[in-house]
Amino acid sequence: MMPEATLVIRRGSPGETPRDEAFTVEFQPGASVLDVLRMLRVERDPTLTFRYACLNANACKECMMVVNGKVTYACTARVMEGTTTLEPLPNKELVRDLVTQIAPPDERF
Repeated sequence: MMPEATLVIRRGSPGETPRDEAFTVEFQPGASVLDVLRMLRVERDPTLTFRYACLNANACKECMMVVNGKVTYACTARVMEGTTTLEPLPNKELVRDLVTQIAPPDERF
């Protein structure tokens, strides 16, 4: 039996009651949270919403989220065997699922 990893993802939109949804995948040592999120969106749930822009690795700040209770980048956080919890950034306006408003509307170009 292959080792497994489960991502428990906080889902929802503004005005909805947030819900946690679990996705179990084959554990791949070294896979980033972003790698698994991208795979899940392509292979299992095209409605899964998260942000990333890997033009300048580790500098873009687009994939920032809460991973196992700590604010970090999904591109550098590694999925571990067992359960990994993912939540949107706290104290930011929720757009949907793991996407929050990073900059206030009057600061966007």
